[in-house]
Amino acid sequence: MPRRPLDLGTYGNIKVTVVASGRVRATARYRDKDGQTRQVQAFGGSGADAERNLKANLKVRQQQSGEDITPDMKLEVLADLWLDELTVEGEVSAQTVASYRAQVTPSTDKRRKHTTVTIKTGIGGLRVREATTSRINAFLKSVAQDHPTKARHMKVVLTGMLGMAVRHDALAVNPVREVSKTKRSAKDVRALSTGELKALRERVRLWGADTEHAGRPRARGMLDVVDVMLATGARVGEVLAIRWADIDLGVQPPRLTINGTVIRAQGAGLRRQEHTKTSAGHRTVLLPRFAVDTLMRLQLEAEPNPYDVIFPSSVGTLRDPHDLRRQWRDARGEMFAWSPRTASARRWRRSWTASTARATRPRSSGTPVPRSPSATTSRRPSRHRTSRTCWSSSAGS
Repeated sequence: MPRRPLDLGTYGNIKVTVVASGRVRATARYRDKDGQTRQVQAFGGSGADAERNLKANLKVRQQQSGEDITPDMKLEVLADLWLDELTVEGEVSAQTVASYRAQVTPSTDKRRKHTTVTIKTGIGGLRVREATTSRINAFLKSVAQDHPTKARHMKVVLTGMLGMAVRHDALAVNPVREVSKTKRSAKDVRALSTGELKALRERVRLWGADTEHAGRPRARGMLDVVDVMLATGARVGEVLAIRWADIDLGVQPPRLTINGTVIRAQGAGLRRQEHTKTSAGHRTVLLPRFAVDTLMRLQLEAEPNPYDVIFPSSVGTLRDPHDLRRQWRDARGEMFAWSPRTASARRWRRSWTASTARATRPRSSGTPVPRSPSATTSRRPSRHRTSRTCWSSSAGS
């Protein structure tokens, strides 16, 4: 009966023999990734030394051949391989890979909460064959009790990880496919009213003007950033990526093009990404009077910076979106922290979307009706590539 062939990437029994000059040789048959079985050897001063050296050589050979994804592989190892594959393929952005990595691996930031659950700390010790639908479902449900959004993000990551295992024949089907859906809580889509916007702007102005506060120096020009966000509906990273070359104040009506965003790339620091978060994000916005006044003043006061951005850091470099979000939370205060995410940068976009929708809503005669924002806004975003704001100049006063 013929001998059963070795599995790919494995070796057979180790034989130890004494050769000339008293040296000891250890040999073993190893089946390479091309299917060929070859003899591998190593030497040592004793049998134990020779065997140890041989095993070290075989381990290097296995690593050079690439690591197989098998049913016995741990999920923590699979996760790293999946993230590496995403990085090499380059089909998703660097910040998307970074957000996936945050769900997989505990942060090294000393300020992080040590109770934060990740895939590695939660189920990373499970083998691929042990990652059943029931186990993954139970894990995601436990996370969703306190962090439903985090559970949904983890489900996306686990779907990709175990999909990779399916492609490598370590699983027959993806067990995440049948996991129950995480219930989404109804989102409050209420936009800020005109009165609330004025009160919030005044609070930000007073925050920036306070010179007697304790702690870190406060960001300069915070109210200017808020006004441009209000006028354009831009995300935090997008507003920090706006360049003077993207603004045309000499045409009527004046306009601004949003065509990039500031991101933090792993190992590379802050950089301006030459496209927005989504393909539909590239847009031209018609500017209201108060935004034009703000930008003209900033242009007169601006000092050159290598990125040509209108809101550089205090040393002329790119400004960190993470720091700006923290400063914004501090500036808005508890008075406008009505609920999680309320009075956030996202709410500026909702307020802007509400005003844009009303500004472009036709009468029966087909004439647009400019209106101030009310207390509600539609869930359906505007599909216009060129957007029009309808804020009166009093919004900036």
